[in-house]
Amino acid sequence: MIKTEDLNNFQLDVLKEIGNIGAGHAATALSQLLAEPITMTVPNVSIVSLPQVSEILGGAEQVVVGIYMRVFGDAPGKIIFVFTEEEALTLAGMLTGNKEPPTALNEYEKSALREIGNIMTGAYLYALTKFTGYNVLSSVPVLANDMVGAILNTALLEFGIIGDYALFIQTQFSLIQRKINGHFFFVPDPGALDVLLNALGVEIEWKK
Repeated sequence: MIKTEDLNNFQLDVLKEIGNIGAGHAATALSQLLAEPITMTVPNVSIVSLPQVSEILGGAEQVVVGIYMRVFGDAPGKIIFVFTEEEALTLAGMLTGNKEPPTALNEYEKSALREIGNIMTGAYLYALTKFTGYNVLSSVPVLANDMVGAILNTALLEFGIIGDYALFIQTQFSLIQRKINGHFFFVPDPGALDVLLNALGVEIEWKK
């Protein structure tokens, strides 16, 4: 199984730089959407096993809001973007112009959050394309408000082949009044991460 320590500091720095560039593009788009200055940082980038994804998100029974989609092209996989329920409600309220966050998500607010998923995914895939020259695009986003385990099972099984690990890009939104943490996971199809790293010129030798 691939572990974080299988990547050296240079390889992780390259992946983090892709995350930072993607975050910069996403921040610009979100600032325009929310009419509010936003900065975004990527404090952590790592490779995690799929069981670790649940742990990072608070456990399989933790209720969250997840936005997921399929990635097609030269480096196929699945993208899952996750917020805590509280932070998703806060974002939904801001996106729909409400002063107070809603207590539950209606269809309009879900649509607004799916657009956040579109913006974030588009920004990261754009950065990936600029670095590698590969063509990648995403499917229409699906939103689920459910337990972590249920969302992961649905997202991974619905989109077919399941890899063994995920590229985890922690993303922090800094708004005027508060910070919102998002968890961005790219689950590559088998062999896709090797393809990406080779394209980035950071050839990797996995530990046995």
